[in-house]
Amino acid sequence: MTFDPAVPMLEMTGITKRFPGVIANDQVNLSVLPGRVHTLLGENGAGKSTLMKILYGLYQPDSGSICLNGSTVHITSPADAIRQGIGMIHQHFMLVPTLTVAENIALGLGGRRGLADMKPVRARLREVSEQFGLQVDPDAYIWQLAVGERQRAEILKALYRDARLLVLDEPTAVLTPPEVDDLFTTLRQLATSGCGLVFISHKLHEVMEISDDITVLRDGRVVGSAVPSEVTRESLAELMVGRPVSFQRNVPVQPTGDVRLAVCDITVVGDRGNEAVKGLSFEVRAGEILGIAGVSGNGQRELAEAIFGLRQTTTGEILVDSEPVGEATPREIRDAGLAYVPEERMRDGVIGEFTVAENLMMVDFARGPYAKWGLLRRSTIEDRCQGLVNRYAVKTPSLNTLTSSLSGGNIQKVVIAREFSSGGGIFLVAQPTRGVDIGAAEYIHGQLLEQRANGSAILLISEDLDEVMQLSDRVLVLLEGEAMGLVERRETTFAEIGLMMTGVVPAEG
Repeated sequence: MTFDPAVPMLEMTGITKRFPGVIANDQVNLSVLPGRVHTLLGENGAGKSTLMKILYGLYQPDSGSICLNGSTVHITSPADAIRQGIGMIHQHFMLVPTLTVAENIALGLGGRRGLADMKPVRARLREVSEQFGLQVDPDAYIWQLAVGERQRAEILKALYRDARLLVLDEPTAVLTPPEVDDLFTTLRQLATSGCGLVFISHKLHEVMEISDDITVLRDGRVVGSAVPSEVTRESLAELMVGRPVSFQRNVPVQPTGDVRLAVCDITVVGDRGNEAVKGLSFEVRAGEILGIAGVSGNGQRELAEAIFGLRQTTTGEILVDSEPVGEATPREIRDAGLAYVPEERMRDGVIGEFTVAENLMMVDFARGPYAKWGLLRRSTIEDRCQGLVNRYAVKTPSLNTLTSSLSGGNIQKVVIAREFSSGGGIFLVAQPTRGVDIGAAEYIHGQLLEQRANGSAILLISEDLDEVMQLSDRVLVLLEGEAMGLVERRETTFAEIGLMMTGVVPAEG
């Protein structure tokens, strides 16, 4: 398909969108050229999602205009956006697992026969697959596909409907590094064919690798535009948060102490009755961070819940300071010295309808010196909570503010303040920076390293491989609940860990 690379495919001009008490988009301009990957970059709450929901017809702007291929358009719904040639690739795939690829693509196409006549759909799907180099078996069920293949199916679903402008929302969040490489190859092929691509990501090294153009949003406004050759990761991060951000963490080699947490040949059954963790063993020593790397859904959640007594093991045992805790309750495990930062902070970490102070004291409220003769000592509790808010830089109007009204990063700081102040010296930390902005992530990383320096034993479970490689002393790679390898972080590479995440174990020697 021929296209003029100098004529914008999309122009959003002066887009403003207000919600009660906040201006989500404030006079935002965005211009996307055909054949180029345009990254939209910004912290949580910067306005990226609102802008894309306006483009996709989910919201209507209060002011501003949208032009597609030079013509002003009014997009009133996602169906309207699809008719205009816009496709949205969501971070969480919008596919029906029990249907085939072809059947998923046929959903919503209309017609009297529905899914009854799939022959023309398969034929057209093969044509689109060959045109864009996206090979997926149209008769394969979605549940049979690897994550990368599911994402190709999502992209094919948009291209099948003749989308020429594709919005990709955090498309690498659930991919292994080799799958990311495959995706970027696909995106380049799409750009070469004349598609316009809007790439939304918070992973700055990926932004630098795939982008042709970059627009940075902060507090609902465009604060900068650039091309990768003219910026660095550090300068982009500074644009995003409004202050310098350091990506280099000094993690000095230090001697480790006794084994504080030991997992010995445990098997854990998942919610579907499958073995989510299979014969897993490892140790975490005082003064070290052991990172668990792996793509989401490979047993990480079940492992964390088993260690903290929220899920039973079927074989093996778990030891805290050499004492078995396999039959212990979460309270007993906490009393033994292990604190837990769960991956789902709003579900398992805080109660949103409780105040900041109530969530900070949720664990210790009944203990001295915070209670006496069954009565809470309010002034002592207030002093402790204010000290934690100050110590952990929690931004909150007051201690009596409902926790649900805080930003994701500040809610996570509340959880970390409560758990890190427990004094037990053993920390199970799952997805500590998921969904938080760069500034909060930088602070949380600093707190983890401070605890390490103080001699704590930390088990870090993260799907962010950059985070694991930046903070860990050793890395254990999980695949389908099994250990693919346990390596010294300083003696391995990002690429080697990425291959292990796909099941390729490096040869010894």
